[in-house]
Amino acid sequence: MSKATPGPTPGFLVWRLSTKWRVAVDRAVAPLGLTHAQYSLLASLLGMQRTGRQPSQRQLAEHTGLEALYVSKLARALEEAGLVERAKDPADSRAVRLSLTDRGQQTTRRAVDVVQQLLEQLLAPLGGLDSARTEVLVAELSTLLDTPLDVQPSDVPG
Repeated sequence: MSKATPGPTPGFLVWRLSTKWRVAVDRAVAPLGLTHAQYSLLASLLGMQRTGRQPSQRQLAEHTGLEALYVSKLARALEEAGLVERAKDPADSRAVRLSLTDRGQQTTRRAVDVVQQLLEQLLAPLGGLDSARTEVLVAELSTLLDTPLDVQPSDVPG
């Protein structure tokens, strides 16, 4: 006899939370002319630049978890908007390095401030960003993100 799940599954809750977060960030950064995906790319790029890195599109894709082709599309749009500069990597002709323009840095900092406020709202029930419960949540989410997920066609019933 199978044991029915008495409530929502963890997968459903992860999906709902990620959807709630994406919608909230989309709405919050829209006045800055950004989408959540663009924000994720810009904020990651800002963080990497602060440590002296000028990542390639592929490195940024790996960092954000976005597909390389999608990062390329986002980078082109952000370049057209004057927020990002794309340059050929002198050491690898296939690679494109990304950097924020001055305008891109200003816009990204404003967006980071807005999203930080959202994050504080989200984490308030756990005691805030610096709480022990949030620290545990971050550790648990990191564990889940580090777990490979790969269903093979032979694993699908039927």
